[in-house]
Formats: sequence, C-alpha cells, structure tokens
Amino acid sequence: MIIEVASIKVTAGDEARFEAAFREAVDVFRQAKGCKGLHLQQCIEAPELYQAIIRWETLEAHTVDFRESELFQQWRSLVGPFFAEPPSVHHFRIAVERADF
Repeated sequence: MIIEVASIKVTAGDEARFEAAFREAVDVFRQAKGCKGLHLQQCIEAPELYQAIIRWETLEAHTVDFRESELFQQWRSLVGPFFAEPPSVHHFRIAVERADF
C-alpha cells in the first residue's frame, strides 16, 4: 500500500467550494485503477491548507495509471480552480501500523 499525501493551499475564501468540489471528485477516484480510498484534512490554524490522503495499491497506480488518464484531467478540472499554488505531493509507505485507542 502506498499513501499519497497532497498538500494543497486553496485561495482564501474558497474553502467551502473546494470541499464541495473534492466531494464530487471522490467518484473520479472511485473509478481509478488501484485507488483504495481517500480523505481530506483541513488545517485548523490555517484553514486554506489541506492534505488529501489517498491510498493506492502501488506507486505506479498513481504516478502512471492515474496521472496519465482522463480521470486525472477530471480531478484537476474539479479542484484545480481553487488552488492558490501547485500542490506538493509525496508518497509514503506504512512503517508502523496504525494503532487506535
């Protein structure tokens, strides 16, 4: 499992519209080969900052299959208008399993 963390800064005042567009984009990811799920986090101290956490079967499922597909274009057309700057994207592996208490 690969975890994509996309740090996204949206234009101040567009937070609600960005969140609505992201909700709509969930269906885009649902169709993506190798996508296992996602969620969106908003920063409390700086509400224009978000992290999209997207789970992929493999790195290539994101970097090749998704990024080179029409689905990527659909994703960008939905949420891209709200970006204040290009997102920063990193990929992670699970080093220690999550522990819930």
